[in-house]
Amino acid sequence: MDTPEDFRFSRDHEWAHDEGDGTVTMGISYHAQDALGDIVFVELPAEGDEFQKGDDLGVVESVKTVSDIYAPVSGEIVAINDELEDAPELVNESPYDTGWIVRIRMSNPDELEELMNAEGYESFLHDGE
Repeated sequence: MDTPEDFRFSRDHEWAHDEGDGTVTMGISYHAQDALGDIVFVELPAEGDEFQKGDDLGVVESVKTVSDIYAPVSGEIVAINDELEDAPELVNESPYDTGWIVRIRMSNPDELEELMNAEGYESFLHDGE
């Protein structure tokens, strides 16, 4: 799968897409969901919860393992993808679209620039984590 050019990526394989209104939509990368295997459960934070960049904000459970989800930027959760409660497989089927996890109102938009662009993320994957 092609890495979306207008997304930013963390070293922990979360992505963030700037919505242009002070919020980002975030999820896990294609690489992450592929490594995890079939996702069977996603633990989501609550709307209104606040996180600092790098904080655990949820959990993804697959048939292979359980993995923490980390906040790619600091801010407040303004929306959660509640479809994942009944259909966690959306993360596998469409990690950059219907498999999004949360939307965050950024408290420090400069943090977005600290994340890797698509080219940098592809190099990171290629060079080994």
